[in-house]
Amino acid sequence: MILEEGKRVLRIEAQAITDLIGRIDGRFVEAVELCYNSRGRVVVIGMGKSGLIGKKIAATLASTGTPAFFLHPAEGIHGDLGMVSKEDVALLISNSGETEEILRVLPSLKRLNLKMITLTGNLKSTLAKMSDVVLDISIKEEACPLGLAPTASTTATLAMGDALAVALLQKRGFRKEDFAFFHPGGALGRQLLLKVEDAMHTGNDIPKVAEETPMREVVLEMTAKKLGMTTVLNGAGKLMGVITDGDLRRLIRKVDHEGRDIFSLPAREVMNRNPKTISREALTAQAVHMMESHSITALVVAGPDGHVDGILHLHDLLKKGAV
Repeated sequence: MILEEGKRVLRIEAQAITDLIGRIDGRFVEAVELCYNSRGRVVVIGMGKSGLIGKKIAATLASTGTPAFFLHPAEGIHGDLGMVSKEDVALLISNSGETEEILRVLPSLKRLNLKMITLTGNLKSTLAKMSDVVLDISIKEEACPLGLAPTASTTATLAMGDALAVALLQKRGFRKEDFAFFHPGGALGRQLLLKVEDAMHTGNDIPKVAEETPMREVVLEMTAKKLGMTTVLNGAGKLMGVITDGDLRRLIRKVDHEGRDIFSLPAREVMNRNPKTISREALTAQAVHMMESHSITALVVAGPDGHVDGILHLHDLLKKGAV
């Protein structure tokens, strides 16, 4: 019974969203153009459950490049209308189209000569008749078996709001870097803004050995620097290869039965001559992708001249919150 009820709710709400697809027409385009061409902000207004959805729509618009804020209609008629300017666009949300608090705000919006976009399930309502653009968010039924609690209707409203926000994002040519600018404090911002040079080990913390260095000393260098690897440099200080903990384990398995002294071997005979490198200006998101693609935990940060600038380790990215 419980499982079937959950599935029934999801089917109804999924259908409510699917039904919106056929309503993405010229009116939707006009709504996007009004928001895009506005020199002000999108003022999202809704009451009750529609207001809660409106707050999310306003937040999504603002975080994707369209200046927006939420205005509670009851607060609006008690002074908060002072936040609204003549250059703004109003986005009104009311399933019935007859929400009293919103209707009381309309005269003031009209006096400011604001363009008004309405999301409603009643195309013949007072709100619809007074708006410049009306987007139909009507549903066949609420998921609530009593037909009272806003369920499918709020889901449809939220989906239409997302459609507007994403269409505006595309029209503005909004980029990942722009998104990160508006999210500097979150994980998304760290992934999109943090550069390799902000997280890499530099100077004396970089493990380095020469090509002729015997493996006994290589192991000591790797142990001292605690990065699970070391770079191998030529006489001019340029990168020739790397040796990792994995290389050591493979070496031991390979020569153990031969009875050779692996610790006397020079680094050049053990090193990987094609190490994965990245530039210091690259984003850490790119570094994470490289590590995942090649199943490694460290990257050599090198310039175009082959000199090593640093070492970037997965653990450092975890500490920085870039993963």
